[in-house]
Amino acid sequence: MDLKLQLSQISGIGYTTAKKLERLNLYTLEDLIYHFPFRYDDFSNVSSALDAKVGEKVTLQGEIWSIRNIFTRSRKIITQAIFNDGTSPIELTWFHQSWLTKQIKTGDRLQVSGKVSKYKNKISIVAPVWEKLPETYSLPTTTLHTGRLVPVYPETYGLTSKWLRAKISQMLPKVKEQISDPLPKEVKDSMLDLDDAISKIHFPKNYEDVQKAKERLGFDELFYIQLATQKMRLSWKNKPATKPLNPNIKKVEKFIKGLPFELTSAQKRVIKDVLNDLGRNQPMNRLIQGEVGSGKTVVAAVIMYVTYLNSLKTLFMAPTEVLAFQHLSTVSRLLEPMGIKVGIYTGSRKSEKGDVIIGTHALLSDKLITEDVGLVIIDEQQRFGVGQRTVLRSRGKLPHFLTTTATPIPRTVALTLYGDLDISVIDELPKGRKKINTHVVPSKKRTDAYEFIRKKVKDGDQAYIITPLIELSETLTSAKAATYEYEKLQKQVFSDLKLGILHGRLKSKEKEQVLNGFKDKKIDILVATSVVEVGVDVTNATIMVIESAERFGLAQLHQLRGRVGRGEKQSYCLLFTEGSDSSAISRLKNLEKIDDGLKLAELDLKIRGAGEIFGTRQSGRFDLKIASFSDLTLIEKTREAAKNILSDDPTLDKYPPLQAKLSSLAKEVMPD
Repeated sequence: MDLKLQLSQISGIGYTTAKKLERLNLYTLEDLIYHFPFRYDDFSNVSSALDAKVGEKVTLQGEIWSIRNIFTRSRKIITQAIFNDGTSPIELTWFHQSWLTKQIKTGDRLQVSGKVSKYKNKISIVAPVWEKLPETYSLPTTTLHTGRLVPVYPETYGLTSKWLRAKISQMLPKVKEQISDPLPKEVKDSMLDLDDAISKIHFPKNYEDVQKAKERLGFDELFYIQLATQKMRLSWKNKPATKPLNPNIKKVEKFIKGLPFELTSAQKRVIKDVLNDLGRNQPMNRLIQGEVGSGKTVVAAVIMYVTYLNSLKTLFMAPTEVLAFQHLSTVSRLLEPMGIKVGIYTGSRKSEKGDVIIGTHALLSDKLITEDVGLVIIDEQQRFGVGQRTVLRSRGKLPHFLTTTATPIPRTVALTLYGDLDISVIDELPKGRKKINTHVVPSKKRTDAYEFIRKKVKDGDQAYIITPLIELSETLTSAKAATYEYEKLQKQVFSDLKLGILHGRLKSKEKEQVLNGFKDKKIDILVATSVVEVGVDVTNATIMVIESAERFGLAQLHQLRGRVGRGEKQSYCLLFTEGSDSSAISRLKNLEKIDDGLKLAELDLKIRGAGEIFGTRQSGRFDLKIASFSDLTLIEKTREAAKNILSDDPTLDKYPPLQAKLSSLAKEVMPD
């Protein structure tokens, strides 16, 4: 049976079930067998009802003496059965599963697993897992859902772990011979073969099996990322640049002295890193990481100036029009006094004339003339697909390539995901920046918080109120949420103040009008989705309110917080939460005492995973099912393994299975 077979073509999976599977991103047979359990129920303790202890997880074998549905006064349905294993009767109870009386009949022999409890002096198991025993059986009996380490899978409505377990158990033997193992023997070492690891992750005999399977599968996940990024790095370093650039140190120093502020030592260090790169024969491929307000745009402007002095153009790509226009304003202010023309190229406005062209995804258009481009800059680079970055890299002669991000990236993530990049960190904020006072605000203190905001605004300050945006794209739902919040606040809370609204479904001109109104103090409070996270720089804004803060990652909250505190006034960040989950509150409380973005990102990584650091889960790029980006030991092990393979054969011509594997992965993360 072919691993690429569509699940909808498999017997027993109709259209409806196939659609449910798609909600779990399962489309092919291969997807199904790579849908790994996230935990196991240990039902391996086969006991008797007489010996079972309250609170203990057990598996019992016996006969159903009776089964019936009972309707409670509140019209809830309870299914109750009397089960006897030959030592003592025990009561089985299920809720909202009235159909069980059609599947289980009096006299049926069952194996049941669950936690033993006591109710009204009766020994019982609530919501037991069960399966029928064959008519002739003897101990030990091989079962799927009971009496063993039972895998529990990520589920969706109408698709249970029991269904997934049964289907994977049915399909796995049919495809086991099709599972080829791309790992060379010298890399695999003493780890399990791939087919064995997949079998054991689904149906282990014990926890040792689970551990060995995770060791192999986790290694694979990180190894292929390491191999891809290191191979890309080697390939990049072997390509000639458009041309090495003369750093023009004296002119650069004069330009820096003419700035209306002094650069930090971190900015100067990063500029030095970049100028060293530009003078080489190979194209630069560097990532600059720095918090909101650390001065990445100024560093980029210096590099654009050097590119201009070498008679070459710069393409500067931003993820949103809001950010593109913000950069247009900032970069024009810095470069136009030097005689450098700055153009804009977005979906709504196209002006190709300029030594520097700032734009959005529109810069990828074939209509844009990209001759004489010596430098490509991508801001907030993790917001672009890998394919989009590759298109920019591959156009014509290779330009120097600079990416920037305000997202604090933990070292382990950087080592893995960005192994193809040289990394510089601006780890210093401009002098005089005050710490932003941050407070977690429960619902009972909301009214007091609103009064505080009103008082500050009446005194001349401005505020942001952010509504959650969970997905990368601006959805209709998130736009409605922002609109609802805006209307509620304008009518019921701040009727005496001027409010504006900003979300991704507004037209470009509307966004500009709103932002200009906020900058010109015609708007007191800007209600927005987290589109404001990048690109809005209003020094008079001193209050950042974030609704449903528990729905954001810590690093993302820190970035939003960085939108205030840009001026001389004391600034505040209020994290509104309606929830009472103590762990969620505890997580948010970290922002009250930690103002180091990298520390917060490390916490995010441990608590919620890499996808939460970037504010969104990007398909393919961050989708680790077994391994963890916080596992430095495994990261170093896979990094070293990839390095050894590539030092032996940089093209992987000796390793066709690895070439094929990387090619298939590239299609997943860089679809056409």
